[in-house]
Amino acid sequence: MALRFTTAGESHGPGLVAVLEGLPAGLELAPEDIDRDLARRQLGHGRGGRMKIEQDRADLTAGIRHGVTLGSPVALRIENRDYANWEERMSPWPSGAEVEEVHLPRPGHADLAGVQKFGFSDVRNVLERASARETAARVACGALAKAFLRRLGVEVRSHVVRIGSVDAPEGELDSPEDFDGVDESPVRCLDAAASEAMVAEIDAARKANESLGGVYEVRAFGVVPGLGSHVSWEERLDGRLAGAVMSIQAMKGVSIGDGFALTSRVGSQAHDEIFWSEERGFYRDTNRAGGLEGGMTTGQPLVVRAAMKPLPTLTKPLRSVDIATKAPAEALRERTDSTVVPAAAVVGESMTALVLARCYREKFGGDHIEDALGALAAYRERIGWKR
Repeated sequence: MALRFTTAGESHGPGLVAVLEGLPAGLELAPEDIDRDLARRQLGHGRGGRMKIEQDRADLTAGIRHGVTLGSPVALRIENRDYANWEERMSPWPSGAEVEEVHLPRPGHADLAGVQKFGFSDVRNVLERASARETAARVACGALAKAFLRRLGVEVRSHVVRIGSVDAPEGELDSPEDFDGVDESPVRCLDAAASEAMVAEIDAARKANESLGGVYEVRAFGVVPGLGSHVSWEERLDGRLAGAVMSIQAMKGVSIGDGFALTSRVGSQAHDEIFWSEERGFYRDTNRAGGLEGGMTTGQPLVVRAAMKPLPTLTKPLRSVDIATKAPAEALRERTDSTVVPAAAVVGESMTALVLARCYREKFGGDHIEDALGALAAYRERIGWKR
């Protein structure tokens, strides 16, 4: 049983749409299950003015009846309220208006490579779809995946661990409850002192016409052992997670568990020793592997970190070239944010949840949610997993 999704839509077009296939029938949902995460995606100190315009809500158009999934594809639409200001420039059909082309690609964006690939003369034909506005549709699909995982005992959380040069101290994050209050931080950081320092660095960057990147972490709790596989490269879960998270706009690196820090340790300090007790079954006292060994989940919390580059759209543009005249020019000025790392973490949650939901559907199948729950219970009994 496969679970897959697709999105469509441009940043300033009429709206975004998404279709999610593979959810079982019988899963109970409420509008706030989706809209809550859409609102969380719009959080974060350093966001630009567009977040005040959109106030995203999902309009469900298929696959759910009276708050319960039907087992058929779920379709949804998110309106772009800003389209009212862009209707002539972004109309799907000829509008009769004279629309000026954009010829100034931004370094670090999809602009130049996109016009070269597709043969466009107008950069807007690329930048509209390449925009991270598309992630609103991903978050809506991810919210549905999270609702499915929640019924199976899995919770997915995220937090920001770095913005610019400010690092948050490492903390003990052993349960979903340890993330309580993270959305109350203006940068979704769990450490108050680091949160304050991050805000100050964002403000300084804004005044200097700069943008900032950072690092966020996603953790999934309650994941059963044995998702993914070692038998072929495309089934290894670490590779699937890395690909999904790296597909998010502006991501430049992904690590699992202690990741790159493992490279400087000796072997005895890099792995998680295995123990067994009657009460706990097989267990480990450390989680350096981040819940993955050999491409499969171990039953420990899954830990994924992603590195995000500073946004390429700057209020003081970088040097570029006019693609029509080939003359030196400043890159395009568009409305932008100082940083979106807090919002990107919510998108990271969604992509992680979508990958995990697909793995659960592959392993446990079932046309109805109760079928999946029954297969999961039988598997847990067979392997003696007691969490």
